Amino acid sequence: MPKQFRGSYTVTITPFTEDGRKIDLGAWKRFVDWQVKVGVPGIIILGTTGEFLTLTEDERRMFVEATVKHVKGRIHVLVGTMNAYTPSAVRYSREAEELGADGLMIIPPYYYTPTEDEIFAYYKAICEKVSIPIMLYNNPFTSNVDMSAKLVARLTKAFEQIRYIKEASQEMARVYDIVEETKGVMNVFAGQRIVESYLYGAVGYVNPYGNYIPRASYRICDFIVEGLIEDAKKIERLIGRMQAVINEGHPTYGHQCYSKALAAAAGHPVGDVRPPLTTFKALGKEGEQRLKKLKVMMRELDELMDRLEVQGGPGRGLRVAAE
Repeated sequence: MPKQFRGSYTVTITPFTEDGRKIDLGAWKRFVDWQVKVGVPGIIILGTTGEFLTLTEDERRMFVEATVKHVKGRIHVLVGTMNAYTPSAVRYSREAEELGADGLMIIPPYYYTPTEDEIFAYYKAICEKVSIPIMLYNNPFTSNVDMSAKLVARLTKAFEQIRYIKEASQEMARVYDIVEETKGVMNVFAGQRIVESYLYGAVGYVNPYGNYIPRASYRICDFIVEGLIEDAKKIERLIGRMQAVINEGHPTYGHQCYSKALAAAAGHPVGDVRPPLTTFKALGKEGEQRLKKLKVMMRELDELMDRLEVQGGPGRGLRVAAE
């Protein structure tokens, strides 16, 4: 029976040594163990947050192999295997499957603005060589193409491996449209606006916040599923406040360096980012001031979670419904 993915999957950082020259496997193993201990059901490596474009071929293979071996089946491991060159995407996908990955996350070929037929051919070439589940990744802001609900339905119908999608178009109705067009076969993972996406039919969340607030950002999905929507909204509002601090005056996708700085603040140092991304160190006093604000919010979030869980947490919704 195929694996079923549900809930919040942390789309992880890739840890580097202090000089950025190597992947820090010691830091990575401690980070993964933290994710497992918290209760996260899965991780997605080599996505945007994981700086996949900065890794060499050898680093990619080593990182996937080391991750799968260390996890040992405790949680799901999905691997980002996208590439603008179809044969490379096929090769990365086959490699990930051979190394024991549970699934793949694949964005369409970026930069070229491919047609729908070109996108279909790209995924067809991959599906002809792998059998594990594939999570499509729709992000018009990074791929330069927006996959319509009809294209997603076409891919879902044609390839049994394609049963998941990270939907990050920022159009909430798209979640509903995908579910409808695929007659409920496609499982949608939110790319943002967690609560709203679930209410439109999402069953999971691809979660960058899991790198530094895994407890709250994975438990929010449990709250939603059990009908505790107002509690989930309290969590999401506080996470939104944190994101606003990160966004202020910082370049697009500056979240990578903050994800790493905040992981360190949570007790799991993972180095800084590789160029061309802005390092946290380069932000100077401005970055330190924002980090100070964010650490206060992280404590607020922990306190909020403590209160919600004392009240009953996930499980309370089912009990209330039964009374």
